[in-house]
Amino acid sequence: MAMSAVGADLAVAACLFHGFSDGSRLAIVRHLALGEHRVVELTEHLGLAQSTVSKHLACLRDCGLVESRPQGRASMFSLSHPEATMDLLAAAERLLGLTGDAVALCPNYGLTVTP
Repeated sequence: MAMSAVGADLAVAACLFHGFSDGSRLAIVRHLALGEHRVVELTEHLGLAQSTVSKHLACLRDCGLVESRPQGRASMFSLSHPEATMDLLAAAERLLGLTGDAVALCPNYGLTVTP
C-alpha cells in the first residue's frame, strides 16, 4: 500500500522531530547555537562522553541539522540552519510554557517517575 502525500509529509516531519528527541542532542544543538565547536570542546562544555557527542553529531548531520568542516586533524561543527533551528526551539519553549506539566505527565512520552 502506497503512502499518501500527507502521510509522507508527516513521516518526514516525524523524522525531523526525532532528531530533536534526545536531551543530549538538544544540548549539543543549543551549544552549537553559540558558534562552531570541535567534539572535544562539546564534551568538555556539556560533560558528555566523546563517543556520545560523536554519535549524536552524526545523527544531527544525517538529519541535515548540523554540518562540519575540517580544521587540521579535527572537524568544526555548526548548525546548518541556525536561524530556523533557533526559531523552532523558541516555538517549542513557548508551547512548553503553555502546556505546563502536561507534556511531562503524558502517559506515552512524558517523564517516567519512579516511586
